[in-house]
Amino acid sequence: MALGNNTKFYETPNHPFQSGRIAEERELLTLYGLKNKVELWRAQSELRSYRREARKHLARLGEANQEETLFLAKLKRYGIVGPDSQLDDILTLDVNTILERRLQTLVYRSGLANTIKQARQFVVHGHISLNGHCVDIPSYKVKVEEESSLQYDQYSSISDESHPIRKPPEPIVKEVSEE
Repeated sequence: MALGNNTKFYETPNHPFQSGRIAEERELLTLYGLKNKVELWRAQSELRSYRREARKHLARLGEANQEETLFLAKLKRYGIVGPDSQLDDILTLDVNTILERRLQTLVYRSGLANTIKQARQFVVHGHISLNGHCVDIPSYKVKVEEESSLQYDQYSSISDESHPIRKPPEPIVKEVSEE
């Protein structure tokens, strides 16, 4: 007897060996410090579902209903669309918009980590908190209102200003010898 839910929350590519798509995915994996392509495929599937719902609402003629208003409010709350965006704007989104709202990316962009990989490590090891609560999920989507409360966890050793890992890495300077 199988335990748990065996449903995938992502779709794999229809053509798995297209070199252009593979190169594009590899670039996104490096840029956002993703662990594997499944994380990227989840973000792509999430974006696909947002577009699908936007098309569904656009297909309805007439005034905006409550469901459409709630959908737009949710995307605005997560910072996926701007405060004055409409349904048409959702159709122009790309996967970078979804990946920029991940906790790992925001930790790096806010300067709490020196590299995107270090940001992932800080999150996984429990060094980052949002609203005073430790969050250890790198793919956690941060709401716009939570973004200002992003900081080192109060119980983390990294929260100490003198911790050596908080100092930016020293630039490597090669000395030129004159002969």
